[in-house]
Amino acid sequence: MTEVEDLERNKTILRVEGEMMYDDAVLLEKIALAMRADAGKNLTIDLADLDLLDSDGASILVRLEREHGFELEGVEFFLQNVIDETEKRQS
Repeated sequence: MTEVEDLERNKTILRVEGEMMYDDAVLLEKIALAMRADAGKNLTIDLADLDLLDSDGASILVRLEREHGFELEGVEFFLQNVIDETEKRQS
């Protein structure tokens, strides 16, 4: 995970690379919530460089977006499908 400051949009972007399993997503959630509390501004989670996401990890990403208001970007088509399927199961 890499932290990037986007001064134009006044956001901090967390870029996630590689694989994200459930434990990784839980850690990302903790880090993102702590960073937002410390910085007082919203964060964007960039998943463009994510290669693999398991369904349990996807459920955490859904929670970050739905319950905590984080913006997800860079989600490739197949990753978006995984997230959409997870949302359907949770509804």
